Amino acid sequence: MRRPTHHAADRSFLRIGAAGLVAAFVAAIVAPSAYAQSIPLPRPAPQARSNSSFQMSASEPQAVRPPVAIAPKTSATTSTPPNPIIPDPRRNVPASIFMSFDANQKAQASKVSSYLSSLSNLSGNFVQVGPDGSRTTGDFFIQKPGKVRFEYDAPTTIAMVSDGQSLAVRDSKLATQDIYPLSQTPLRYLLSDRIDLMKDTNVVAVSADDLYTSVTIEEKNALVGTSRLMLMVGTKDGQLKQWTVTDPQGYDTTVAIYNLDTAKKPDPGLFKIDFTKYPTSGAN
Repeated sequence: MRRPTHHAADRSFLRIGAAGLVAAFVAAIVAPSAYAQSIPLPRPAPQARSNSSFQMSASEPQAVRPPVAIAPKTSATTSTPPNPIIPDPRRNVPASIFMSFDANQKAQASKVSSYLSSLSNLSGNFVQVGPDGSRTTGDFFIQKPGKVRFEYDAPTTIAMVSDGQSLAVRDSKLATQDIYPLSQTPLRYLLSDRIDLMKDTNVVAVSADDLYTSVTIEEKNALVGTSRLMLMVGTKDGQLKQWTVTDPQGYDTTVAIYNLDTAKKPDPGLFKIDFTKYPTSGAN
């Protein structure tokens, strides 16, 4: 097992590892006043957003980097780490609550829903690109419903663990962790036993091309603003390839996954939250 690592965030972000994954999942839905401490992080300028509404379509470029093939994990081979597909910074999606989708878009969203609902176990590796362009890697383990663990490669000291009810952001260097209700994070969409994206979430964009089908979900919070989660699955193999979380300040964090294994059941001990060794730091 790799040892978790440490990186940090300022008062506008949750204290996180690897410059953004935890913040992307948690900071978008937790009030800034709840953050445990203030640690500086390079703050890139938010991506410009146009006031005009347009929806991403299959014909419009959604990435600035070429994709790398991602193959299922096997005992004999492993895949080359992918280059995450960074969303077009010019993108914008309608904020109207009266969104409508054609039959093709509904069918695409239904396929993504069926795929997510079919997963029981999923593990593999990830490559993360933070809002400042920093790249980090690590391992992840999912056991549905509700359980997940993200571990970063050295020199980071952060791990993110969900036991099905709570999400713990653990810093092994400081021996502390912050606890958040899993139900208040976008992770619940990936960890739900069954999900219908069109019925259970606020879908604001659906698009597809020869490589990827993308579904964008929007969440509004009265305290911190609007965040978005864009899920991307392979058009041909139907497997989850990556997701991008855009926080209320406009910062994107993208996570691409590879070496996927859906057959092996993760060790249940990976999802235990230790409240004795790692006391909470008061963020919840």
